[in-house]
Formats: sequence, C-alpha cells, structure tokens
Amino acid sequence: MIDLYTWPTPNGHKIHIMLEETGQPYTVHPINISKGDQFNPEFLKISPNNKMPAMVDLDGPDGKPYSLFESGAILMYLAEKAGKFMPSETAARYLVVQWLMFQMGGIGPMFGQAHHFRKYAPEKIPYAFDRYTNESGRLYGVLDRRLGEEEYLAGDYSIADIATFPWTRSYESQGQRLDDFPNVKRWFDAINARPAVVRALKVLADARKLGIEDDEEAKKNLFGAAQYQRR
Repeated sequence: MIDLYTWPTPNGHKIHIMLEETGQPYTVHPINISKGDQFNPEFLKISPNNKMPAMVDLDGPDGKPYSLFESGAILMYLAEKAGKFMPSETAARYLVVQWLMFQMGGIGPMFGQAHHFRKYAPEKIPYAFDRYTNESGRLYGVLDRRLGEEEYLAGDYSIADIATFPWTRSYESQGQRLDDFPNVKRWFDAINARPAVVRALKVLADARKLGIEDDEEAKKNLFGAAQYQRR
C-alpha cells in the first residue's frame, strides 16, 4: 500500500495517473497547498522541500516503509516497482529518462512560469509575460516535432508521457493553442482518453473548484512570505 500526499496539480496528477495505470493500491492524503498544509512539520519529514506530491511505500525495499519526494523520482520508483512504463534495456531506458528530464527541467518550470505571470502575478510585467509565453511555445514546438516522429515521447507510452501530459492541460493559460501543434494534439487526445487517466484526473477534483485569484491566504502560501520562510 502507498500513502500518497498530494493535491490536484500537474505534479500531483502525474502520480495519480501512474498509480491508476499500474493498479498499485494507494491511499490519498490531501495536502491543501492553498491552506499551507505543505509547511506542516510532519509533511516536511517526507518532503523536505515542502512540495507535493510525496509518498510513503509501506511495502518498500526490504519490506520496510520507504518515503520519496520529487515527482520524477516517484515515477521512476513506481515504474521499477511495477515493471511498467520504463524499459530495463539501457538505450530504451535512457530514451525515457531523457524525455522525463526534459519535462522536469523545461516543461514544468517554463509552463509554470507562463501560467503564473499570465494569470496570478499582481503586476502584468510585459517582459515576463512575453518571455515565458514564448518559451512555452518553443517547448510545445519541441514536443510537436518529436511526436511527429513517434507515437509517444520515447516510442512507447512511458513515464515521460505521464509526466508531461498534465502540464499540457493548461495550454490556454500558457498562451498556446493545441491546434497550432497537431502532433501534440493527437498525443494529448489519446492520453486524455485513457481510462486510467480519466480516473486519475478525478482524484481530489472537487478540491480545486474555487479559484485563488481572490484568496489572500492562498496567495501568501503559494506565492508570498509563507513560501520563503526557513523551516
């Protein structure tokens, strides 16, 4: 059994999808990042960077509980545990790892900044608005070229796709149109229709029905002083 500490964000949905795809049993523990749950001392014991998702595998190595943070590391761990979505052969494995790192180092940070400066920044700064919108468009272009070569990012469906897909769900907030990237749209529609993905996107779905634009507590916890305190 896996204890999953999560919230319905792109990084949280990565792990929801992986667990649904592999059928590994899990218990959801909501970490309401708008309310500051990520700063609780008990959560920091398993996620020292105060970010979700994090997890504890109660049946970890040697039969002992094992905790992990960072969504990319969690995906790799779950893939090895299940024997799915990351090949064991070296060349194929590192093709998956390359595209996973592309998501972790490029897609996530840049799409996140585009989303932030376009939607949540208290000041509309043209330089930041243009920089991150344009960089997001460039990265969608990289995805589109790759997906014109292969059905999925590493050939077969893998943790690279599972990591990347949730970040493309907010393409409009990133200033993009899927119709401009036909190969990404084909890939997006295929993944979005997978039964495991449909189930995964329902995890804690009701928790994010309200926006944070007018929630001062949420802004403080997500973007303000609370985020930067030493703990």
